[in-house]
Parts: sequence; C-alpha cells; structure tokens
Amino acid sequence: MRSLGAFARPLTLAALAPIAACSGEDATAPSGAALAVASVEPLAQALGAPVDTAVTVRFDRPVDRGSVTARTFHAFGRSSGPARGSVEFGDGDRTLTLRPARPFAAGDLVTVFLARTVRAQDGASLQPGGHSFQFWTRSAPSALDFEPIGVMTTRAAPAERTRAYGGLATDLDGDGALDLTIVNEDSADLRVFRGRGDGRFQDFLPPAPVGRRASPSEAADFDLDGRADAAVANIDADTVSILLGRGDGSFAPARTLAVGRFPRGLAVLDADGDGDVDVAVAQARGNNVTLLLNDGTGQMGQPATFEAGVTGEWGLAAADFTGDGRLDLVVGGQDHQVRVLRSEGDGRFTPMAPVDAGGEIWMVTTGDVDGDGRADVATANSSTNNGAVLLGDGRGGLRRAGTYGVGPFTLATDLADLDGDGDLDWVLSSYGGSWTVLAGDGRGGFRQAAVVPASQAASCALLLDFDGDRDIDLALVDEDADEVRLLRNRGTR
Repeated sequence: MRSLGAFARPLTLAALAPIAACSGEDATAPSGAALAVASVEPLAQALGAPVDTAVTVRFDRPVDRGSVTARTFHAFGRSSGPARGSVEFGDGDRTLTLRPARPFAAGDLVTVFLARTVRAQDGASLQPGGHSFQFWTRSAPSALDFEPIGVMTTRAAPAERTRAYGGLATDLDGDGALDLTIVNEDSADLRVFRGRGDGRFQDFLPPAPVGRRASPSEAADFDLDGRADAAVANIDADTVSILLGRGDGSFAPARTLAVGRFPRGLAVLDADGDGDVDVAVAQARGNNVTLLLNDGTGQMGQPATFEAGVTGEWGLAAADFTGDGRLDLVVGGQDHQVRVLRSEGDGRFTPMAPVDAGGEIWMVTTGDVDGDGRADVATANSSTNNGAVLLGDGRGGLRRAGTYGVGPFTLATDLADLDGDGDLDWVLSSYGGSWTVLAGDGRGGFRQAAVVPASQAASCALLLDFDGDRDIDLALVDEDADEVRLLRNRGTR
C-alpha cells in the first residue's frame, strides 16, 4: 500500500484538501455502472477489531483522488468521537485506508461514512446513498465483576431537581479520556463531566440549555470539523436541539427545530448519501418518523415526516439491516411491533415486515448478538418488564429469539462486550429499581450475570472505558436521585 507521502504531504482528516486526480493506465472509459465498494476492513458488524485498527475500503476500480476529502470519507466512534488521521491510497488507487492518529476507545461502536460523490477515475460516482458500515472495537477480558468507586450528582445544589435521564459517553475535548454528558429533563440542559482517564471526573461544566423534558440523545460530528457534537430530542417541547461541540467539553448554543409530537426516539445516520450526518426522530403521538437532513454545517433542513408502520413510535436506532452499505432505521412501537425501515439512499425509507417484540417498546438498540455478521436488535419493553432479542436475517427481516424478564418498567437497553470475550453483552435498566447485566453467549442467548440496585430509579446505563484499562465500566444514571453511579470493571477473568 502506498502512502500519499510518496506523492505529496500526508492527507489528514483534520484538514483534508482535495488532491489532483491521477490519470494513467488504470483509467477506463465511463461504463455507466456506479462505483462499488468491493470489501471493507474491519468487516461490517465485526466484533473485536483492535483499538488501533486502520479502516480500509476497497473499490471495484481506481478512485479519483480529487473526490476524497474529509467530507466524503470519515469515521466516528460513539465513544472516541471523530477519527482524525491520515488517508492512504493503495493498489493502484483501488483502496482507501484511514489511519487514525489516536486509537479508538475500547468497546467502541465505529461508523464509517463514504459520500456518493466519491468517484472512480472513469467518472462513475459511488452508489446512490453512498456507503456506510459499522464495527466494534475490542475490549479487555473481565469476569463481569464491577466495583463501585463513586457517585456524581447532576445537581448544582441539594434542593435542585434536574431529573437526569439520558446521556452520552463521548470524548468531547479530544484528549483521549472519555467524558460523560448527562441529559436532564427538568432542568432542560446537558451537564458535561470531563473525564480524567483514570476513573475520575471533573465537576460538571456550566449547563448547556436545551428544551423541555430532554432525553433521547446521540453524538455525531454534524459540521465535520473534527469535534464531537450532540443531538437531543426535547419530548415536551416537540423539538430537537443540535449542539455543536467547541472541542473543550462545552457546546455552542443549541439550534432547535420543531418536529412532530412527543419525540421519543432519535438516531443519526447519513440518510441521503451526501457524507454528512442526518437526524431521524420517532414521534410517539404522531405515529411517524421525522427526518432532518444536514447541509454539512450542522444546519438541518425542513423536517420531512413519513409513516413507519407501527403505532406509538417510541424507540429508534440506525444500522445496516440489509447488507447494502446503507444504514437503515429500526423503529419500535407501543403496539409491541418492531420494523426495519430500509434506506433507499435518497432520504426515503421503505417499511419491512414487522415482528412482535413481546412488550411495549420504550427503547431499541442494535448490534450483532449472534455473531453472524448481521445487525440484530435488543429492545426495552417498558410496562411488560422485559427485554427482547430480535435477530436480523440480513435482508431487513427480524425474528424474536428470546424475551428476558427483569425489573419493573424497563426503560433502557444497551449493548457492549463487557467481559471481553468477543461477543456482545446486555444491560437493561428498570425504573423499578435495578440494572440487570446479561452475559451474551455469542449465539443470541443471554444469562443474568449481575443485578445492581439503584438508589431510587435505574433509568439508563452508559457503557464505557472510563479508567483507560480497556475493559468496559458502567456509569449508571438514576433520574430520581439525580446521580451517576460509577462502577469500575475489575478486569481480567
């Protein structure tokens, strides 16, 4: 593989300038066929990629170097944030390799984006919708033995009521230590605890205002400036707030957009293939999904609403369920139904066949829980006090593989490789008072491994390596006590 250094200065994603196209004997006459991705490394839905992995995309023909920029080829780790680094061309310009300057976080979910404007040397553009894929990085072995090491409050004073319900575990300041951003419903703000990388956190920064009853949230780099940003759904305000990160842990004032009634689910993906990150929102009382298309600067266009095919849309997540290199949506409803919404690559989605999840869905999350390379779904089923595993068939279909009873009123569902054995484990949060840790067997089955009681209400869990030893720790959010409980993973099994 040849580095760009053989031709010019290294190509950095922090300030990636177009490079003049190379012409030569590899170029062919335009054939009319779209440029196609032949393979990727790590594989889509891979579990256990090294934290220092490079990201390689191989095409079916040489690419035009001038079409590769920081806006057309980039990656984002849910924990690590934007993957800054250098890009190399190889194999006669048939491969692109991103080499991040800093390792990804352990146990991170990484999404790679390629815009439809990436071109072949023969002039053909990438498939409509561009190309996106996801993989997980490796975490260190653990016996699922968690040690309480501290409790942080989201209150500025004991009498204050914030109702901490939701959050992000993302490096906001680019120092390699993961930060915790807690979303608060009653105080209607985000409060950022900057991580020190050793299990300790600084006191929270001045709150960043959002809308009433803020909760569902996702991190992304919406303006592609190499800094992590946030999107938050404000349930009672019927709005979504976009907050651009300043790179120091703080956010610029929120940009707020009206969406449909009672937004309960939120997902981020490139829905139209232009290389930037868009926002999709599920409206529980509108029975629909709203799509906000990004103009590349973090400014979202007019909302476009479409029917998702379930009743009481509550949970929403993004993954490639059809294996076509486009992230789809999966939506869960209060009618127990879950549907994949297949991306058409142009901002439109086609509902696939529904499956009954065995309960009223409050939240959905995605990952390959049975190790077959296909995206699956794990749900939190509120008043039915359970969670369900729905296995994907790689064509947009789902089937229920198991339902697991946990504590009263199950609110949140989260996946990560907590024991470092190469498959995904599961944490279900129950408002009735406990977090349940379920160990995955790598074949889609789970067993109860631990139960962590809450002070008052187990509202959600953030799974991250907050002490830098590459196993996955727990930051557990209690919305009634307004606290975040920190549990360190003791490590080696």
